[in-house]
Amino acid sequence: MKLTLEQIQSAMGAVGFLGDAEGTVPVGVQTDSRVLKRGELFFCISGERFDGHNFAKAALERGACGIVAERPPFSMEEMMELECGDGGVPLLMVQDCVEALGKLGAFYRLQTKAIVTGITGTAGKTTVKELLAEVLSVRGETARNHLNLNNQIGLPVSMLAASGDEKYWVMEAGISQPHDMDELGAIMRPDLAIILNVGEGHTEGLGDKGVAYYKSQLLKYVQQGGVGLVSADYPELTEACEGKFDEMRYFSIKDPECAYYAEYIGAVSEVHGKYRVNLCGKEFEVTVPFRGEFAAENVIAVAAAADIIGLLSKEIIQGFAQATLPEKRFNCSQRGNWLVIDDCYNSNPLSCARALETAAELAKDKPLVLVLGEMLELGEQAYEAHRDLGKKIAESNADVVCWIGNNRNAVKDGLDETDFTGEFHCVETPQQFLNLCRTLCVDDGAILFKGSRGNKLERFVSVFCDNCCPSRTTGITGAL
Repeated sequence: MKLTLEQIQSAMGAVGFLGDAEGTVPVGVQTDSRVLKRGELFFCISGERFDGHNFAKAALERGACGIVAERPPFSMEEMMELECGDGGVPLLMVQDCVEALGKLGAFYRLQTKAIVTGITGTAGKTTVKELLAEVLSVRGETARNHLNLNNQIGLPVSMLAASGDEKYWVMEAGISQPHDMDELGAIMRPDLAIILNVGEGHTEGLGDKGVAYYKSQLLKYVQQGGVGLVSADYPELTEACEGKFDEMRYFSIKDPECAYYAEYIGAVSEVHGKYRVNLCGKEFEVTVPFRGEFAAENVIAVAAAADIIGLLSKEIIQGFAQATLPEKRFNCSQRGNWLVIDDCYNSNPLSCARALETAAELAKDKPLVLVLGEMLELGEQAYEAHRDLGKKIAESNADVVCWIGNNRNAVKDGLDETDFTGEFHCVETPQQFLNLCRTLCVDDGAILFKGSRGNKLERFVSVFCDNCCPSRTTGITGAL
């Protein structure tokens, strides 16, 4: 970030006295005092569980260069002790810290000369963001959101973490409320907006207009002369996007006649796949760190975006070849006799169906074990979505299903409507899961971990890998 405290104060419309610090340039912004680095500007964000105002003193003690607050976070005695305010450490007062952070992010975005790509969608947006950033980095320095920090706090924090000298920014936007995309779009102002797909996900807070409508709102915030890139494979999405933007491009994995098209060729290794892409007549193959037909959607979205931005085919091929997947997003690792598929960061009906399809492909003729967690934030659609998931599970021919969380009856109803012959178990804790593993007559194959973040399935991944996988060097440490 290359903004002085004076510029920051003006951008946010904050009230405060900077004194001799008006020319100070913070090294970044932070909302968590526990990880604050010396020289960062601390925002006192008020949340459901914590109030940042209670940690302002701790932030100063860790070396914050200033405090942004909605109300005085210190007593008069503390103000004097910390030398905070006029003549001391800057204290900037705003009406709403989240809104002020957004204003600052929007101001900084307009200062950068980087080409900004904004990504949204129901499933795969973090993977596409990471892959596109890797591909663009072949041509020049690229900034991106950290992991999936894609809301009204995470997005501006990620943008402000950029140096401002990058050639490209790749930022994702996640929504769960009707107003979210308007707020995020106004901060991001992308030159290229990608809408990857639409499906049920975070529908509990959205209104009657539907997911496609709210995702399509990103197009309203594309900079003049920019481009919208949208999947042509979702009729409700293409309908929602009509009339919102003049410069539209479409990609597909279903229509070979689409300007941007990709198809899955097949596996290269246990964890790598090969895809054929066609970019307005330029056809070539790329090798990527995942497999499966559904993932062609991610491949063509990235390849099309890179092509629109101006990269050469050989640069796109190189970028895919050097790319790695973000943590806990369909990460595959061979551990002894088991192919462990860690996709436990999040889940919704669309992403879960795709994960099941690919896991079944990876298992081939070996046993398939599914460790699945409840899909959260689906509101009134929860029962039907989980019942449909039960049917998808049956289609995967899984041998064993371990379910964590609620809506187990809905999943069981879906299984009962099919000819599912595998085992279905419900567990609540990692220890119960471990005890179950030791009673099952399966000792190799593929195991998929997939569930919404609230299930904390990483605990189950750790238990399995630590206790139930044959060691690479010392033999069997457990048995599943």
